[in-house]
Amino acid sequence: MTRKGGATPDDGTHPDGTPPAEPPPRPSELADFLLHLEKERDVSPHTLTAYARDLDAFVTYMGEQSATRGWSWGSADRLAMRGYLGFLTRRGLSKRSIARALSALRTFYRWLQREEMVEANPARAVGSPKLERYLPGYLDRAQVDLLFQAAEVRAWEGKLEDVRNLAILELFYSTGLRLAELQGINRPDLDLVSQQVKVRGKGRKERIVPIGDHAQRALRNYEAKRDELLRTVGRGADRAAFFLGRTGKRLSVRGVQLVVTKFLDQVDEDAGLSTHSLRHTFATHLLDAGADLRAVQELLGHASISTTQIYTHTSVERLKQVYRKSHPRA
Repeated sequence: MTRKGGATPDDGTHPDGTPPAEPPPRPSELADFLLHLEKERDVSPHTLTAYARDLDAFVTYMGEQSATRGWSWGSADRLAMRGYLGFLTRRGLSKRSIARALSALRTFYRWLQREEMVEANPARAVGSPKLERYLPGYLDRAQVDLLFQAAEVRAWEGKLEDVRNLAILELFYSTGLRLAELQGINRPDLDLVSQQVKVRGKGRKERIVPIGDHAQRALRNYEAKRDELLRTVGRGADRAAFFLGRTGKRLSVRGVQLVVTKFLDQVDEDAGLSTHSLRHTFATHLLDAGADLRAVQELLGHASISTTQIYTHTSVERLKQVYRKSHPRA
């Protein structure tokens, strides 16, 4: 039974009652490549999902474009690649998403070449779209003070969640960690004596990041509350995870987001600040104080120095504003 206007029923069947068409089977070469990424390159589940989504979309596109004559990996040339990118553009995908799709194709075809399934990599001959450069949002020094004043007032009451939340904010600002990196920290990763944390970043790459004095104190205070919680919960607790919810389970990514954005909204509700804003703030304040760009790159876990350089633009823009306001003949 269909709804008015011929809409598709909620069970996914077509208006004539036939079941929806099954998606085409994934080509064996693509399935083998994804298995290679998972087992041999040990990419993260998020990266694996992104590769599968982008390459499945390319297969669907090529199948629709070549429905009558068929196609093969070797027959997909540079013009086919450009046509696919044009198709993604017409669909309204961002330049960043299109660049990611092209990167997936380049990696896949490089693997096909190595396996001697194709002679050339046509994706290499296609230029990536020029990505928009933007200045990330960050907090100034006064806003940072307000942020921690609000968190410290709550933590002084001694409740587990409030003490934990202060530790989360301090660790974000002290280390510039990504959201997933902080959420995934296990207790053995933290060395509060040497004041450092072992982080698993993108591509499962590990790095050691120092922890400041304020963060160390907040983490020690939370650790005492965490130990009390583990004793109360008993066997059902996640003893490996460092940041826990009230039930003793690892705090979720969404849980960490809610903790941070709640305090950031108190500082500036209209700025749209997020957990990543604390990472931007960490980098910007280091560079403002004269830190070496390469050192900041290593602390942030950036594979390329060009990714870190965007923070120099933030610092330069801030200096320009100071100059215009302060120089008599600006």
